[in-house]
Amino acid sequence: MNLEFKDKRALVRVDFNVPLNENFEITDDTRMRKALPTIKAILEKGGSVVLMSHLGRPLKKLKDDGSINVEKFTLKHLVGHLSDLTGVKVKFCPETVGGQAEAMSADLRPGEILLLENTRFNNGEKKGDKDFAEQLSVLGDVYVNDAFGTAHRAHASTAVVADFFAKDKKSFGFLMEAEILNANKVLNNPERPLTAISGGAKVSDKILLLERMLEFVDNLIIGGGMAYTFFKAQGGNVGNSLVEEDKLDLALELLKKAKAKGVKICLPEDSIIADNFANDANSAIKSNMEIPDGWMGLDIGPKAVEEFGKVIAESKTLLWNGPMGVFEMSNFAGGTKSVAEQIAKATKNGAFSLIGGGDSVAAINQLELADDVSYVSTGGGAMLEFLEGKDLPGIAAIEG
Repeated sequence: MNLEFKDKRALVRVDFNVPLNENFEITDDTRMRKALPTIKAILEKGGSVVLMSHLGRPLKKLKDDGSINVEKFTLKHLVGHLSDLTGVKVKFCPETVGGQAEAMSADLRPGEILLLENTRFNNGEKKGDKDFAEQLSVLGDVYVNDAFGTAHRAHASTAVVADFFAKDKKSFGFLMEAEILNANKVLNNPERPLTAISGGAKVSDKILLLERMLEFVDNLIIGGGMAYTFFKAQGGNVGNSLVEEDKLDLALELLKKAKAKGVKICLPEDSIIADNFANDANSAIKSNMEIPDGWMGLDIGPKAVEEFGKVIAESKTLLWNGPMGVFEMSNFAGGTKSVAEQIAKATKNGAFSLIGGGDSVAAINQLELADDVSYVSTGGGAMLEFLEGKDLPGIAAIEG
C-alpha cells in the first residue's frame, strides 16, 4: 500500500458485511477488525478515510410496500463500534453518493473518518454501473480496495470505481495483500507434501475446486456430506446419507483423474451415523460402504479421524475448506474439531496452513484455534474462486 496519503482523502472499500442481532448489535466484528491496519495506516500517514461497504442484500429483502428496509440494512448501526475500534469519532453520511456525500467528503480533515451508507441501497452497485462508480470516485483522491470477501464480484465499488483512478492512485489494502500473498503460498511453489482438505455438503459446490486441486496437491482429503456421493459411485450402500445422484459419474471421473496424476485421495473409512437429522438422534459407527437404510452419515468416524490425522501430520502445506460433518450439532462436530486440532498441531510443528473461508473459518473461530494456524481467510467465495484459478474482478481492477 505504497500510495501518498498526506492531505488526501482515501476512498476505501471495506467488507463490513457483519452479522447483526434483532437489536442491530454486531455479533461478530472480525471483518471490521481485519480492516483496522489499513485504516490506521492511512490516518497515520496524514490522510483521511472515506469508507464504503455493503451490508446484506437490501434490494432482495424489500418491505411489503416495495421500499428498502433502511433500518435493517443501514451501516449507521456500525458507527459506534467503529469509533471505538479506531479511536476516532466516525462521521456517517446517510447517502452513498450525491450532494451530501460530496460535501461531507470535501470537508474531511486529515485523521478523520467518514462512513458512507450501504452501497447496495443503490441499484448500480451490483450492476457494476459506471455512472454510480464515477459518483463514488469523486469522494476520494486515491482508491484502496481492502474487501477481499467481495473481490470476486464486478460491482461498482469493488472493481469499476478503480477505472476512475490512475495506476499510481489506487492500491490494495493490507488485508487484500495478505489474502493474495497467503493464497499464493499454497498455489505457487508450496513446501511439500501439500494436503488439501475439502468438506461440506455437496460435490457440485466444489467441482471446480476439486478439479483444480488435482493439478497441484499431493493428498486430497474428502469429508463431509460430499463423501457419500463418492461411496455410492463405488457401489457402496450409504443409506439415507446425502448423495447427488447426478454426480456419481463425476465422482468416479475425479477418482480416475487423481490416480492418473498420482494424487492420493483420502475418503473417510467410517462415519458416525444417525437415524434422524437431529442432535439427539440415535447414533452408531459404521463403514461408509455399509450404512443401513434409514440411517445417514453426519460425521466422520474414529478410523477416518485417525487416518486423516496421519496424513495431516506428515504434510508441510495444508489447505482446509469445508467441515467434516454437521458441526453445528454438538454430537456430530467431533470430526471437524479433530481436523482443526490436527491442523493446528501440524502448524505448530512447522507446516503452513491456510483456512480457506466459509464454514471452516466458523469452525476454527468456534474452537478458538485461529491463532494456531498460519492464515484464516476472510473471503469464502472469493478465496474459492481464487484457488480455482479464476481472475477476480476486484484484483484485476488494481493490478490491471
